[in-house]
Amino acid sequence: MRVWQLSRVFASKIYKITRKFPKDELFGLISQLRRAAISILLNIAEGADRKSDAEFKRFLRIALTSLEEVVSGLYISLDQGFLDRQEFISVYEDASILAAKLNSLINTLH
Repeated sequence: MRVWQLSRVFASKIYKITRKFPKDELFGLISQLRRAAISILLNIAEGADRKSDAEFKRFLRIALTSLEEVVSGLYISLDQGFLDRQEFISVYEDASILAAKLNSLINTLH
């Protein structure tokens, strides 16, 4: 599934970006961003295994909510100087594409 593949790449990008965050954020922002990014991927996978479109949609919406959580964390990261503007723009664009794909998939389900 293409949206799952995109979310996997997105999660890897979040891991890469957060590797250079201050170590005192390991159990704070780093952990939160990584867990939310993984949640996107896991909820897509779990929802895909459900037996109804309604259940799949529910999990896709949870994935979308996790994506919004990542975006909010990225804004905080930018504000704190953990990301430069170009890194933020790059990952924000990836998040926007992923959100569009998730919404499109949600809209195709009955």
